[in-house]
Amino acid sequence: MQVGALGTNCYIVSCKRTNEAMIIDPGGNTSDIVSYVHAKKLRVKAIVDTHGHADHITANDDLRNLVDARLYIHEKDSAMLASAEKNLSLFIGRPIELRAADGYLKDGDTLAIGDIVFTVLETPGHTPGGISLYTDKGSVFSGDTLFYLSVGRTDFPGGSMRQLNESIKTKLFTLPDKTAVYPGHGPSTDIGTEKEQNPFIF
Repeated sequence: MQVGALGTNCYIVSCKRTNEAMIIDPGGNTSDIVSYVHAKKLRVKAIVDTHGHADHITANDDLRNLVDARLYIHEKDSAMLASAEKNLSLFIGRPIELRAADGYLKDGDTLAIGDIVFTVLETPGHTPGGISLYTDKGSVFSGDTLFYLSVGRTDFPGGSMRQLNESIKTKLFTLPDKTAVYPGHGPSTDIGTEKEQNPFIF
């Protein structure tokens, strides 16, 4: 669902057999997220921030107060949770400072949500600790690293276009062409389309 003022894509991924679920990038609209979780009778096991910008983390603490789930982020973005300056919320007039994560994720880590296994891919460039989540079901949640025919901004503190391109080419473009890409904003796409048509990859 799209959440927050910037229309961030928040994903609720669940296992049909166990009803276990993961929430990815809860950037707002806590009540909508919780209503969906309750309606589907899901058991949220993890909340994951693909990076530490405000539009992807705003609902972290509210959700943790309502569902019994651990919050994860990459260590390099962890300081952004507690700093309105670092997570950029200070500059849009809605400063937020949140609790620390329960754990850190690094390249190669796995998270099992019922029958779905997520593998962490470190994809820095948009932020130093940006990550993507690749599932054994043939999809990747790319945060603000890769969008439909576009890429994440690199003009924020800690951003690097060179690093972003390297992340996309070595971590995302090595996935099968049919891999579905679910980005942090905008429509979904697939790896094959982005390899052939994305004009921002050099």
